[in-house]
Amino acid sequence: MWFKKQKDTSCSTVMRDKNNILEIDNLQVYFNTEAGVVKAVDGVTIDIPKNSTIGIVGESGCGKSVTSLTTMRLLQEPPAKICGGEIRLNRGNEAIDIAKASQEKMREIRGKDIAMIFQEPMTSLNPVFTIGEQMQEGILVHEPGITRKELADRVISLLNMVGIARPEGVVKSYPHELSGGMKQRIVIAMALSLNPSLVIADEPTTALDVTIQAQVLELMRDLKQKTKASIMLITHDLGVVAEMADYVVVMYAGRVVEQGTVMEIFKDPRHPYTRGLLKSRPSADASASRLFSISGNVPNPIGLPNYCYFKNRCDTSCSSCEGEYPVLREVTATHKVSCHVD
Repeated sequence: MWFKKQKDTSCSTVMRDKNNILEIDNLQVYFNTEAGVVKAVDGVTIDIPKNSTIGIVGESGCGKSVTSLTTMRLLQEPPAKICGGEIRLNRGNEAIDIAKASQEKMREIRGKDIAMIFQEPMTSLNPVFTIGEQMQEGILVHEPGITRKELADRVISLLNMVGIARPEGVVKSYPHELSGGMKQRIVIAMALSLNPSLVIADEPTTALDVTIQAQVLELMRDLKQKTKASIMLITHDLGVVAEMADYVVVMYAGRVVEQGTVMEIFKDPRHPYTRGLLKSRPSADASASRLFSISGNVPNPIGLPNYCYFKNRCDTSCSSCEGEYPVLREVTATHKVSCHVD
């Protein structure tokens, strides 16, 4: 007797808002180490609306990249472990909890629904394969029935879209034959090859010089308008955030300390850490003065205190800061802050 294969609903869930493409809800990602448990991401909640750019900022080690890699389910498990929360992906008529999805399901999602532009374009490409071979691989995984001509035409079209000159020659080139800016454009083209609804860009301009950075950011902004994809932009550069983002999420020691529209965060920052980050930006009219820096150090991620993690570096702390860790409270409908002091 033949039985109809049942649809796998083990990772199905319900979106809080249908206008969101992704909802990260109370996500907890811990690493088991010999020294103890590292709470790399501890209760992070982020909503990414459709056709929008979310800038996630914070110091190195605050949990930005762990959040993005968990969204793609690219962390090695173990030592990493998703200990709680949901990552809900809006996929047409269904919502999928990525945190509970199988690897088979994730292979279906990666590239097609969510794509990633990795931090280092120099190492994102395989040195032993041509650009054309690497660009074709992801397309073939999701569209095995595509013809050779259609595949070749798609690759050329993608390279044209990201402004690569002489694409017919570039597809035959190896990564070491190209400049850093060209490699970053190719990585962006690969991410967009299957028209994903969400693109995660992890420090996409870190390894590039200032002129190429501006070109890449302009390219990403144009492509967002053309493809209508949302972008999760991971960066420590507040200048990039001000230029690119619609919304901003500020992370510190594995938690979200403030979030809001880009105007709210830059014009009315409420958390002392956010204010410190903004004051740390170099400016042209402050060349004669010393650059501001936030005093103290990020707390050890093993054995974090119960009170606010920023307390010992904060210049506005009060007796309330000795109590429980502050929850995110509303300043406006879109602006939230995790701080006892207003």
